[in-house]
Amino acid sequence: MASVVAEDFSVWQAVGGVRGLAEAVLPSVLFVIVFLVTSEIVPAVGTAIAVVVICLAIRLIQRIDITPALGGAFGVAISGIWAWRSGEAENYFAMGLWTNGAYLAVFLISLIATWPLIGVAVALLRGEDQSWRTDPEQASRKRRYYTATWLWVGLFGLRLAVQLPLYLADDQVGALGIARIVMGPFLFAIVAWLTWMLCREPSEVLAPTAGRAEGEHREAGADTQHVERGDRASERVEEAPRDPTNHPDSSSAPNS
Repeated sequence: MASVVAEDFSVWQAVGGVRGLAEAVLPSVLFVIVFLVTSEIVPAVGTAIAVVVICLAIRLIQRIDITPALGGAFGVAISGIWAWRSGEAENYFAMGLWTNGAYLAVFLISLIATWPLIGVAVALLRGEDQSWRTDPEQASRKRRYYTATWLWVGLFGLRLAVQLPLYLADDQVGALGIARIVMGPFLFAIVAWLTWMLCREPSEVLAPTAGRAEGEHREAGADTQHVERGDRASERVEEAPRDPTNHPDSSSAPNS
């Protein structure tokens, strides 16, 4: 959510950068490839978990905070164990379906309760109160927060609408894996960008333009004042009396 309230939106920041994107996508990609090649769950699960361990080890060696990667590592571990214990490769993606369902329920409940979750989160991140919910002067902001929250409802609902039928079908591990990858960080980044567009304040958009216009106005005023001072100085020079000593006449000239 930090990228949503940032002054400028960064796609890479939204998905965690190249490292975050790799850590999110590689386990699923390699799980699907290894399973389709070997038709065995154990090698596929082992490969996915090995990738996670390597990613965490690289973070430790480079002395990079491992906290952002722990959630994904935990998810891969649970998914791998679920698939291995059940003997069904499709169950590698079951936890993701349950997670999307939980998020969908939370966002919908927030809308029903008239506390749209995006608005609550944005206000907290900006250090603001929740007066946007009841203040008539902030009605535009309230509508935008509702719209942004509905976007996330659409994201989680679309994931379930596409992936759940594939999960329930037979022998659709490859298609399910592709859907999981495409609708993962990439779709997330698109919705995050749209949320950023909705949640930024109009003043944040107009401020640079207004600042430039005000600067140009000040410069024009300064130029006008400079010209006026120059004109007044010229008028004083022209009106000043001439000094006779600087312009001798013929009577004062010596006789030849």
